[in-house]
Amino acid sequence: MKDLLAQKLLSYKKKTIEIETLETLLSSRLSYDQFARLILSLEEEGVLEMVKSKGRNHRTPSLAYSYRIQTNPLRQDFKEELMRFRLHIHSAIQLDSYFKLDHVQWKEDLPYIEKIHNYLTNIGFPTYEVPAPERSVELVGDEKWITEQQGKELLERVGLWEKMKIIPVSDPLMFAVNPSTLSKVRQYHLIVENKTTYQALLDTLPETSFSTLIYGSGNKIIKSIEQFDRQLPIPQAEHEFYYFGDIDRSGIFIWNGLNEKRKVRLYLPFYEGCLEKPPLKGKTNQRLDHQALNKFLRFFSEKEQKLLKTVLENGQYFPQEILKTRELQEIWRHHHGIQ
Repeated sequence: MKDLLAQKLLSYKKKTIEIETLETLLSSRLSYDQFARLILSLEEEGVLEMVKSKGRNHRTPSLAYSYRIQTNPLRQDFKEELMRFRLHIHSAIQLDSYFKLDHVQWKEDLPYIEKIHNYLTNIGFPTYEVPAPERSVELVGDEKWITEQQGKELLERVGLWEKMKIIPVSDPLMFAVNPSTLSKVRQYHLIVENKTTYQALLDTLPETSFSTLIYGSGNKIIKSIEQFDRQLPIPQAEHEFYYFGDIDRSGIFIWNGLNEKRKVRLYLPFYEGCLEKPPLKGKTNQRLDHQALNKFLRFFSEKEQKLLKTVLENGQYFPQEILKTRELQEIWRHHHGIQ
């Protein structure tokens, strides 16, 4: 019971707490004597400190009406618990991140960490890749744990995601191939956000130095790019990715999310073509990610940056479709655009 209350105090948002709230946190039918002795033990340990101005009740044992929560003693106990646990857990399971995280996260993760420990101790590391649901069943007995219940995040926290040889669960990557380039060491790949642009450029692909034209399908590309090496297994090749999407808040957000997975440059000839057109009105309901915008703007000249900022601040945008099919094809044929 004391451990439960300590855990809840660690995650309690306020610095002071009333005695009635302490009772509520326990949500258990303790007698007053049992409850009072529990609170008094936390007083003695320095976890709860009486707010003197509020006074104490007149019951026996007497409790304060209000307490300040001192989390340092609780955090020290938590650190000692982690250090003790580290002595008995499989050496490959890294617990360093938990020293910085909330105690509640540790308690939520602990049952799964123990199952992973048992798996590694009894079976060892997997030697071949399998889909996430299959590995999820092997590790914790729940096929949805990795993909739907934060299992991937836990495996990353303890430094095991790569070692567990898990095939990503995402939609297949959709792309067209330029066969004449596939024997080259350096290969270029163009990702376009929308289907219209993909169709407009498809027939022009063989006339370029690009190996693939990839249909991003909006946000889906952020996950489906994980499938690239599996779908185009050319081990000796060095791959460079370029992107062309709508010049709006959403398009910038998609590029940034993709760029965090794999380094992806902007295909500037298309973007520069868009900036020569008048922007369209609309797109005022999208959230602007300023960090993503700053990264996006680095590809452009100072003059272009000012234009882009003004357009976005005014709720305007440049859709990919602002460049007509023939314009897109002509630009891709004659402007290399590779940095």
